[in-house]
Amino acid sequence: MNAVMKSSAAKPVMTERDPRWGAVVRRDAAADGTFWYSVATTGVYCRPSCGSRRPRPENVRFHASRADAERAGFRACKRCKPDAAPLADQHAALVTAACRWIEAEETAPSLAELAAAAGMSPFHFHRVFKSIAGVTPKQYALAQRAGRVRSALRKAPRVTDAVYDAGYNSSARFYENSAAILGMAPQAYRRGGAEARIRFAIAQCSLGALLVAASERGVCAITLGDDADALARELQDRFPNAELIGGDPAFERLVARVVGLIEAPRRRADLPLDIRGSAFQQRVWQALREIPPGSTASYAEIAARIGAPRAVRAVAGACAANPLAVAIPCHRVIKRDGALSGYRWGVERKRELLARETGRKT
Repeated sequence: MNAVMKSSAAKPVMTERDPRWGAVVRRDAAADGTFWYSVATTGVYCRPSCGSRRPRPENVRFHASRADAERAGFRACKRCKPDAAPLADQHAALVTAACRWIEAEETAPSLAELAAAAGMSPFHFHRVFKSIAGVTPKQYALAQRAGRVRSALRKAPRVTDAVYDAGYNSSARFYENSAAILGMAPQAYRRGGAEARIRFAIAQCSLGALLVAASERGVCAITLGDDADALARELQDRFPNAELIGGDPAFERLVARVVGLIEAPRRRADLPLDIRGSAFQQRVWQALREIPPGSTASYAEIAARIGAPRAVRAVAGACAANPLAVAIPCHRVIKRDGALSGYRWGVERKRELLARETGRKT
């Protein structure tokens, strides 16, 4: 009898030490699908993220599957519906459907229409969409329309035709934002960057070959590599019809400033930048520029900072697409466990930049 009582008394302590109990206490949606828990006093089983009142640990039992919980005689909770697809998967499917709808329509559906189709209030749908896609429905629609106008400009006989074909109701409204959308005048974009003047220079630094390029708006490329010719070809591919001009003495001074940032990356990058990317990429890159020298952040932390906690993979993609090494410090983004991940210009360069910022020797 005493042995039974001791065993019963020890059970809550064992439950509280189980890492799965911590997920239940936190209502951790990331743990959904990895296990389920049942509550003896209610006879139901739940997801870790269930919003119902927290059970007493002595009444909790963990299960590896829904079938295991049901074989033990428990029924599915009506609040968290653990026998249905995980809520995150349901939301992802709804957002995917909304994206396909936006892409298919010349005039984007309204937030109210998208929310009604998803069975949510506009406020809730807006929040869910942004947390998964990384941008709001309106920003996603604008990005799609910008993509359509870029495509149309290559085919339409006139800029005006391309603007209306892409869904703009007014050419004046398009021209107001054309520089941000295209990075250059629409006529120049139609000709693959013709008439755009881009100065560039290639230098050597302690991390290898360095290419710096600038448009009239600011520095548009900072790339690193082992082969100077490959860096030049990459710039040419990016601006196939632009006029590429060798650097003059004033530009060489700008290049020297970039070299200084690489050799002493603890300095803040105070450079005029021509940053071209999608709305989501722009938000990620801005968040990267706010990481202080000598500090790091995980991809998940960056996703949370831009208000899109589920868009971790998209954040990693934006880091990989960064065209401005050091000036947009994607080298300061690491994995959640502190390990280094991929870097567009090589993991060893990333390691060296971080070491220089923190004063450690590699």
